[in-house]
Amino acid sequence: MQEIITDLLPEIKKKNLAKRIDIFVDKNAFSVNAAKIYLLKAKEMGFEITIHGNQFSNGAVALANEIGATSIDHLEVMTKDEIALLAKGEVIPVVLPASSIGLGEPFAPAHKILDAGASLVIASDWNPGSAPSGSLLTTAAILGAYEKLTMSEVWAALTFRAALALNKTDRGILKSGYKADFITFKTHDFQEILYSQGELRPEKIWKNGTLK
Repeated sequence: MQEIITDLLPEIKKKNLAKRIDIFVDKNAFSVNAAKIYLLKAKEMGFEITIHGNQFSNGAVALANEIGATSIDHLEVMTKDEIALLAKGEVIPVVLPASSIGLGEPFAPAHKILDAGASLVIASDWNPGSAPSGSLLTTAAILGAYEKLTMSEVWAALTFRAALALNKTDRGILKSGYKADFITFKTHDFQEILYSQGELRPEKIWKNGTLK
């Protein structure tokens, strides 16, 4: 970690290779104390901060809140106090249902997070270790059904709230002046998109207002 702080991060910053630094804070990963030193150094260099945490054990939520992380991902293991802390703070919760499916673990308590007044983002966590499918629509639909989320809550978690978790305030909503990045589906009823759990694929893609 010291080598990354001393040698790698300055090089990444110099060459503008990345804007955000992440670390996995959990049992059998990095401790809260070690992660705090690392993340504060990265923050001093001007990097945005995110944390992978509370997947198997508690503690990362308090750290994310303390250091002012932009987001915290996973959150399968949560206490009432940690949910309340997210609701009071500005850290954006990002849940990763594909990881729960891949590992056979409980889903993050998405409904409780929303009920407490916090935001909610749903992401794919697409990786070969725990979430190999990469199907965001499928896993979001399954999480929505399991957690009794409304369609509006799921779509918000996939669009403008997801954009805010990346500090992007110019996209995620179909609105004049925003980036025109969007997809369309061949259906007369938008509810069919989540109902089909990923079987209904996007028909067309627009990027910066241009049909691809």
